[in-house]
Amino acid sequence: MATMNEKDYYAILGVPKDADKRTIQKAFQQKARKLHPDVNKAPDAEEKFKEVSEAYAVLSDDQKRARYDAMRSGNPYAAAGASASPYGGYGASPFGGGFPFGAGFGGYAQRRPGRQGSSAYNPENGADVVVDIELTADEAKHGARKGISFRRYEPCGHCHGSGSVSSETAHTCPSCGGTGTIGVDMSFLFGAGMFQMVCPECGGSGKVVADPCPDCGGTGRTQVTSEAVVEFPPGTHDGDRIRIKGMGNAGTNGAAGGDLVGRAHVAAERLEGSAYRGFYLMGFATPFLALFAYLQLLSVLTIIVIIVFGVGVFQVLSDDVFHHTSLWWKRGAARFGAGFANALFYALIALWFMSCSRGLYYRPYYYMW
Repeated sequence: MATMNEKDYYAILGVPKDADKRTIQKAFQQKARKLHPDVNKAPDAEEKFKEVSEAYAVLSDDQKRARYDAMRSGNPYAAAGASASPYGGYGASPFGGGFPFGAGFGGYAQRRPGRQGSSAYNPENGADVVVDIELTADEAKHGARKGISFRRYEPCGHCHGSGSVSSETAHTCPSCGGTGTIGVDMSFLFGAGMFQMVCPECGGSGKVVADPCPDCGGTGRTQVTSEAVVEFPPGTHDGDRIRIKGMGNAGTNGAAGGDLVGRAHVAAERLEGSAYRGFYLMGFATPFLALFAYLQLLSVLTIIVIIVFGVGVFQVLSDDVFHHTSLWWKRGAARFGAGFANALFYALIALWFMSCSRGLYYRPYYYMW
């Protein structure tokens, strides 16, 4: 989620930067009425409604607005006194700039040039990086070592993964007081009282990094290009995975990292494309062919089903079937079975319906009463 200093709330509401509270409220009313999910059924209406609500929640509050303006301008003292008092003044500076602008001790930990405001502190484990690696049938059979290059996040070398250049990384978010949510007064618009929403400064975690690292922006990780060697053992099959611990994406703010996963892609064993569709069409058409043969029925429907089956055969044969392994044929059989199972239910219903229809047609007149 984007933090406060990454969004232009004035542009979102369509008001000038010197707009008064009444102008901000009026702009929000107009946009909220148009974007409210109960009125606007557009797919992105709810997201836009949350965005304008977030903008109003910040700009309608003097303290939050002062902090936001300071973050956008990069002036660490622009919001002097605006954020020191409501939350106990744990970061109050003798120079008047409350956390995170003064950071205490005469501004010793003042923001570096280019850094604006505080950053959300939200430790999350890093995701795995999955890389598809092409193997020939011979390499899959006898094993192979493959060198790869891939993009991933690694722990930031400047802050050692914490996200902060100072020793103490996490502080209570001054915008929400650590709750992770902020309230928006909607009583003047919908008569619903206070509306709770995720705090835009901490992203809902309730904590912020007091002194964000200039290299990683407070996340504790940077994106790099890495290299690794993935070793596949003999007897590898398409879809098999080799896991290398700790070579995936690093977690944010010092959280655990993910793994690198090398996934074997053996073309000779992989059922895809036209053959994948062909086996399914053949399986889907087979129950109906059996049904029409049992009923000795030759009609337009019978011809259509024969054509569908023929198209499936053509698609399978067009995939160079003589160069595929036994596993490819097993997967093809499974795909055929899936199509057969899906069509069997409808074929049985058709058989029951046609049997009932014939029974009524040949039933004697007196049985109709």
